[in-house]
Amino acid sequence: MHGPGQVDDRGADDGSPNDPDSPADTDEGLASSRPPANFAAVRTWALNTVQELAALRSALRRELAAGADPEPELGTVADQMVLVASELATNALRHGIPPTIVQLSRNQETFLLDVADHDLRTAPRIAGTRAPGLGGFGLQIARRIALDVGWYTSRTTKHVWALFPAPDVQGRLA
Repeated sequence: MHGPGQVDDRGADDGSPNDPDSPADTDEGLASSRPPANFAAVRTWALNTVQELAALRSALRRELAAGADPEPELGTVADQMVLVASELATNALRHGIPPTIVQLSRNQETFLLDVADHDLRTAPRIAGTRAPGLGGFGLQIARRIALDVGWYTSRTTKHVWALFPAPDVQGRLA
């Protein structure tokens, strides 16, 4: 067994980008794209620490429930949005540069969840094969349950966004 920086029998450092078992070799990039246009901002939160995530989850759930009638129709989507917001904000807080900005926007048919940090040097990575407990699955979760996911940079921030169906005026999901 070798530690990081020690050469193994294949001639690669364990945990290095050349190690075929390294997460960096199995991770893949997320396609860079801007979200669709024509969304109106509903609410924005600024986070500086992971301790603020519980308040974000509660506030997002309240915000989503405020416009929902009836609540059961939005229930699953709200749960999914809270999960994705928490995962993306955690990624931004752990791997980005604060503050992390979470914005909820909406158009007639869709919610847009946008999470931004100030680290323009690194692109979001989708976790590849790795053991449970090693983390890195936030983008996989987002890709599985959101309508669409992407990322882009502005002059000062990196944004990861996800789209979710929004209920219409009768409370039916679009």
